[in-house]
Amino acid sequence: MTPAPDQPPSTERPPTKFGVEHRSIGFVPTTERYGRPLNQFTLWFGSNLQVTAVVTGALAVVLGGDVMWSIIGLLVGQVLGGVVMALHSVQGPRLGLPQMISSRAQFGVYGAMIPLVLVVVMYTGFAAGGSVLAGQAVAGIIHSSHWLGIVIFGAATAVIAIIGYRLIHVMGRLSSIIGFLAFAYLTYRLLAGADLGILFSHSSFSLAGFLLAMSLSASWQIAYGPYVADYSRYLPAETAAWKTFGATFSGSVIASQWSMTFGVFAAALAGPAFVDNEVGFIVRLGGAGVVATVLYCVIALGKLTVNVLNAYGGFMSLVTTVTGFLGHREIPQRARVACVAVIMLCATVIALLASDNFLTSFSTFLLFLLAFFTPWSAINLVDFYCVTKENYDVPALTDPDGRYGRWNTVALTTYAVGLIAQLPFLYTSFYSGPMVAVLGHTDISWIVGLIVPGAIYYVWARRDRSMAPDRLILPGDECAPNDQHTVVESADVDGILTHEPARQA
Repeated sequence: MTPAPDQPPSTERPPTKFGVEHRSIGFVPTTERYGRPLNQFTLWFGSNLQVTAVVTGALAVVLGGDVMWSIIGLLVGQVLGGVVMALHSVQGPRLGLPQMISSRAQFGVYGAMIPLVLVVVMYTGFAAGGSVLAGQAVAGIIHSSHWLGIVIFGAATAVIAIIGYRLIHVMGRLSSIIGFLAFAYLTYRLLAGADLGILFSHSSFSLAGFLLAMSLSASWQIAYGPYVADYSRYLPAETAAWKTFGATFSGSVIASQWSMTFGVFAAALAGPAFVDNEVGFIVRLGGAGVVATVLYCVIALGKLTVNVLNAYGGFMSLVTTVTGFLGHREIPQRARVACVAVIMLCATVIALLASDNFLTSFSTFLLFLLAFFTPWSAINLVDFYCVTKENYDVPALTDPDGRYGRWNTVALTTYAVGLIAQLPFLYTSFYSGPMVAVLGHTDISWIVGLIVPGAIYYVWARRDRSMAPDRLILPGDECAPNDQHTVVESADVDGILTHEPARQA
């Protein structure tokens, strides 16, 4: 393919003052692009160095694993899931769009609403789960009841999600610095008097325990897939793909593994003192008085950062769903406020009703919803990197009568097959597939959910390339009255490690 003509990146940048973000799912023009890949590292590092990741890591031990193999299994899962997650992040600067709207290129403008509705449900659930733990921290800061802490936390989440992208990245940088210092101190306090030799000396490999740890961490990473490009879409289009990938991958994997390893040690060393009282245990570990108050604030900040991602990503998915039928590219500010408010209201109500037995409920929720998003992730990535070679017709993503149509039988059928293929390997409290017992009561449906639909879609979609343009087609200027289109020639693509994205012509 012929590379796009070189053109210096635009020096025009958006104003630095904070205000409510005026874009939602619409294409971000070149003149509004800004930021560096380092911002992706700090966002995902700060978002993952937090108490829910600690709880997730602890599950590997609580549910029967030993310390050493739980840590190794978590690391393997982080790497595998992190690759999937970071590949989605690369789509942001390339397309200038939030994550889920690109699903219309595979599923059709209306067909994309099937995974979209599930995404909204998933991130509302994650926001609810985060509110349960953060409510404990907020209540500890203001010395109030748990329910009031949940309500205050939900309101703060909604306000920041409404303001949007720029403030979210500022929070990521703040959470990275504060979280690093706090977790370094807490890790020292946890391990200073521990006899790690005893913990590791009793190691005994169990395939079931190892696969469980892998599933927990892989599902944690893959669950970010439906919104990871939401937070990279403002990066300049000329940003090297490997830089976006590397910053996202390293930030998410390093912080997640640190948090989950902390959870493994906490569960192994403290046992019942940690389970069902995670926030209280962490604070007592750090100290009392002023130190305890500071740690409550750190926990609340970490949870606030990731909960804002859930609310913002849920908002983006909800808007993408609604505008698919209405044919709109943007929504008014009033609608933005209303959508975020509805999502956080639902999350807060769920948090207030589901705070008991949170550890078990969260595990079930995490592993069950993973079954619905691994096939979507496989289809989206295979289409973007292997079928269309990163060439999309962005204006057609909002036109049901355009290139991508209303429903895409190939993607929808593949998605259904991917879901069905996972059922024999799916293990939850309310359903257990026939292969689960053979594998020692372990869920490996996420592996099947990536491989099977990915292979089917690759073979099937390549037979008909009529929907794939020969080059990336972008709106020239969303504000232009005639909605002019800019055509960008595709760069030579051999993979993200050698790919420099095409610049706008």
